[in-house]
Amino acid sequence: MPELPEVETTRHGITPHLIGRTVTAVILRAEKLRLPLSPTLCSLLPGRRIEGVTRRGKYLLLTMEGGTLLVHLGMTGHLRLAAAGTPPGRYDHFELTLDNGNLLRLNDPRKFGTVLWLNSDPYSHPLFVGLGPEPLEDDFSAAYLYRISRKRRVAVKPLLMNSRLVVGVGNIYANEALFRAGIAPSRAAGKLTEVDCERLVVAVKAVLREAIVLGGTTLQDYLDVEGKPGYFRLELKVYGREGEPCSICSTPLQQSRLGGRATCWCPSCQPD
Repeated sequence: MPELPEVETTRHGITPHLIGRTVTAVILRAEKLRLPLSPTLCSLLPGRRIEGVTRRGKYLLLTMEGGTLLVHLGMTGHLRLAAAGTPPGRYDHFELTLDNGNLLRLNDPRKFGTVLWLNSDPYSHPLFVGLGPEPLEDDFSAAYLYRISRKRRVAVKPLLMNSRLVVGVGNIYANEALFRAGIAPSRAAGKLTEVDCERLVVAVKAVLREAIVLGGTTLQDYLDVEGKPGYFRLELKVYGREGEPCSICSTPLQQSRLGGRATCWCPSCQPD
């Protein structure tokens, strides 16, 4: 599933090709993704100039004259740029034609993505109300993590993945950050010390930044806008490595399900 680094990589990839361009046509090749694809997009978007491309959590926001196009990649979606006349792929469900002839396509095999037009402040939309701070911004600090974790019995890994507390830290990167911080994923959040919180915040930010530099992580479906996989998968220390020796101490890595998600850790380097 595309997580924050994959979405940020996508944003970096599409931005120079979209800013200042005008939409000339919209093609819908499905009636519904996670939410219905509104036929009004075909009449609303042509003629509008794209003024900005931003990200909030795992959502991309294409700011245009008079509104914002919200795009969520879902579990298997990715945006791809194509030259004029390029035949659509089987799962290219949404397509923008730009005034230079280039195409922006949302490819989504499982149809769990979302495309919505918002004609008012996007951050007042229900999808954004109540979201926590961005993990790469200063608001996500050791002091903040320590404060929100007090008296919480929930394990620290699900807490990190709670978008109402911090937005965009998905399963892969929560596993990796906890390993770097030397904290067991199952430790009760309320037992984190101030030093633990400092180490964990540093680890979250470092893992996410490194993943963005390497284009995210491709395990199955994710590709960037040029069709290339993300290479952070080569840097994974615990995720998907159950039974392999820890890269630090050689102890076999363990895996279980925590909060319904695959969780891998080193029992020696990450004591509970």
